[in-house]
Amino acid sequence: MVGLWAFVAYISVIILWNVVVKRGIGEAMILGFVVVALFGGLEAPRLVWAGLTAAATEEVVFAASAFVFMGFLLSRTGLVDRLVNMLNSLLGRLRGGPAYVSTVASALFGTISGSGSGNAAAVGSITIPWMMRANIDPRLAATMVAGNAGLGIAFPPSSSLFILTGLGAVSSLVSAESIFLALFVGGAWLLLYRLVLTWVLVRRYRIGPVDAEHIQPIRQTFAAGWRSLMIFLGILVPVLLTTGSVAAALDRHAGEGAVDAVSLITWIPVLVILVTLAVGYRNLPRDGRGWWRLLGEAGPKYGVIGAVLFFAFAASTVLGELGMGEELTALLSRVEAPTFVMALIIGVIVLAAAAPLTATATMVAVGSVAFTALVTAGVSPTVAAVVVLLFASTEGASPPGAAPIYIASGIAGVDPSRTFVPLLLWYVLPTLLIGALVAVGFLPIPG
Repeated sequence: MVGLWAFVAYISVIILWNVVVKRGIGEAMILGFVVVALFGGLEAPRLVWAGLTAAATEEVVFAASAFVFMGFLLSRTGLVDRLVNMLNSLLGRLRGGPAYVSTVASALFGTISGSGSGNAAAVGSITIPWMMRANIDPRLAATMVAGNAGLGIAFPPSSSLFILTGLGAVSSLVSAESIFLALFVGGAWLLLYRLVLTWVLVRRYRIGPVDAEHIQPIRQTFAAGWRSLMIFLGILVPVLLTTGSVAAALDRHAGEGAVDAVSLITWIPVLVILVTLAVGYRNLPRDGRGWWRLLGEAGPKYGVIGAVLFFAFAASTVLGELGMGEELTALLSRVEAPTFVMALIIGVIVLAAAAPLTATATMVAVGSVAFTALVTAGVSPTVAAVVVLLFASTEGASPPGAAPIYIASGIAGVDPSRTFVPLLLWYVLPTLLIGALVAVGFLPIPG
């Protein structure tokens, strides 16, 4: 049980150092990584090197930094201001409009991106500045985007769906096609809760419509800012290349696996940065000295985000080396309890795995045993598969290691640790409860 105890120590050290000692979250993550590696005993030096090497080559670490710079450039060139002006012209009079749009967009884009990080980045890069312009607190904006980042996992199709239904113990009982409708309804329960939560937050924080002086006629804002719409090309091009008939054609002509080489989370920020440079060049420096000053302004934004995300992935690698996934599987196989309690226990364990891992890695680590344990407890195979995916949809909201937290916080310019408690209370725990209620049939789904 070394891996599980290492995980418990990892979470405890981070909370103690950041909340009790009141030191920075970056320091807490570094310390947590060191503590986890020490559980390897004489293997600790090798584990440290393995963790650092894995983090240095992890595309999400690069992407998060790229998204921070992308957000900085969008703001510096004024493109975000023009885009937000157009959005305000259309929906600014709706109380909390940007928050509702962000929630629904996360569900829609999440089914395409297959990645909580890509979802938080694509949706957050547009809706976070818009929410902030609508007088929504930056921390709340980052919390909502991170909290909804994994929502796409709860809707078909998603990569986690295909991974789960491809596992041996699962594929013999259900297929991806057979649970499409059930997963859609399960995801709809989750989306309904998120929309109700948004309604509550809008009233709790007294979020009103956008100030009248910021709302201009759409003709005026479109004439001034239509070029800013070109930044969507940076999002649309990678999405189109990896979905539907275009993806199929690429695989036929360029060889199997060609589409897999197009990473949304890598190419979205790169392309958006290139479009921003091309469209907003008039507001950028003209000489080397100006660019040096501009990069100096952007530098401090990487201090917390980069360090935290780097060491979160390093710790995740070490936990995997220590056997946390296998130990979680063994633990689940020994649990016997009533259906509702069993669902809650499985939910907690899936959440524990999703915190340092991605949803797809969580499916590989515990998906098969979680599914089998639910079926053994009397849950139908279709419902069991849906429940496991609902639990895994907390990928973006599970602190301290979830990458979407740091991507959303970087775009909003806030301390990621300030989102941890609301993420747990508003997104993680309610999702756990919704999954358990679906398991026992209180929230019905087909199958």
